[in-house]
Amino acid sequence: MPRCKLTFFALVLPVVFSFSALANTANNSPQRDLTGFENADESQPLWEFGVGGASFNTTNYPASSERNAVTLAAPYVVYRGDIFRVGGGNGVRAVVVEKSDFELDLSVGGAFSAKSEDDSVRAGMPELDYLFEIGPQLLYRIKDYEFEHGGDARLNARLQARAAFSSDFNQIDQRGFVIQPTLTYQQRGVFFKETSLNTALSLTYASEKFQAYYYQVDPEFATSTRSAYNAKGGYLGSELSMSISFPIADKVRGFVGGSAKFFQGAANQDSPLYEKEVTYSLGIGFVWRLYESETKASW
Repeated sequence: MPRCKLTFFALVLPVVFSFSALANTANNSPQRDLTGFENADESQPLWEFGVGGASFNTTNYPASSERNAVTLAAPYVVYRGDIFRVGGGNGVRAVVVEKSDFELDLSVGGAFSAKSEDDSVRAGMPELDYLFEIGPQLLYRIKDYEFEHGGDARLNARLQARAAFSSDFNQIDQRGFVIQPTLTYQQRGVFFKETSLNTALSLTYASEKFQAYYYQVDPEFATSTRSAYNAKGGYLGSELSMSISFPIADKVRGFVGGSAKFFQGAANQDSPLYEKEVTYSLGIGFVWRLYESETKASW
């Protein structure tokens, strides 16, 4: 996905929202997170409250050579009701159908704004504003694994289609849409009993309007070193990410991770704003569960 995600690599803060049409019980729910505080076969508290924080470093936009460092912290709330569910990395959901390996969600995500340096390839061009995305997400639980020496794992497939909007908080502009198929693998018990691994491989395809936000150079912004360019829709790039979560204390978990993004063969690799075929992101964070209910969730 573009630039630095507002989701702390989908690990630390619950800012991705969803409206679920299909769900399951605790062991079989395709959205059950194996990187959190409980094992897959443990009952989770009905609600919990805590704080999370993260610091990460990534590029300003896909295939950019400029980098952006972000550090922030925020409270989080999780509620795991039978019908209405909030947080826990799965956002906000209203469960309609149970006992299926599929879930259909309405998810929301985004990216931070990014400013370019005076000597960058975007010098003199409009700055990149905050980006917000919303659209359906289909998730399928492919397979669960149990290991002879302890630990469990899950392989999921996910397909997202999101409309994108940018904003400087004075106005909102529609920026087309993105489609992103993703394969995710979670494993608990990596290295140590309560340490977890989360990996994902995704491909991103975007409309012409979305890609123009990053790669188009209108004639008024052309210079002797930056030619005018009309962006095209199509393949944007792929991403391979990996993160490790681990216990720091009884109610605190830490996260460290990174990703590599590959743009070879992208639709707009001829743009003067396209700089690097391979980029990377790094991040570290924590979640501190402060309070939890004695009542357990039923799923």
